[in-house]
Amino acid sequence: MSKGEVTIFHNPGCGTSRNTLALLRERGIEPEVVEYLKTPPGAQRLRELAASMGVPVRALLRQRGTPYDELGLGEDRWTDDELLDFIVAHPILLNRPIVVTPLGTRLCRPVETVLEILPEA
Repeated sequence: MSKGEVTIFHNPGCGTSRNTLALLRERGIEPEVVEYLKTPPGAQRLRELAASMGVPVRALLRQRGTPYDELGLGEDRWTDDELLDFIVAHPILLNRPIVVTPLGTRLCRPVETVLEILPEA
């Protein structure tokens, strides 16, 4: 897989994200690295990521170390559009790392999940 074929939504401050990026590079893959805290994806891109993972928008949310609780995001009253708006406004809410390859899209927690969307070594 060449650059441009693989994208990682990466937070360099997150150990799981750093380890996933390192695993990709060990496999000879140099992904497009999107540091989403600096350049957050828009709501439409987030919706596409959730759809390609086959998960509800709510599954994109990270609770620990974020304003999740203070914003009341655990409440059922929020629509998908509202949740996406919260992630766009507070990118730290995006669970990470998310890796996109031609073989699929996954939230790579644990790190080894990325192996599901890489070609056989």
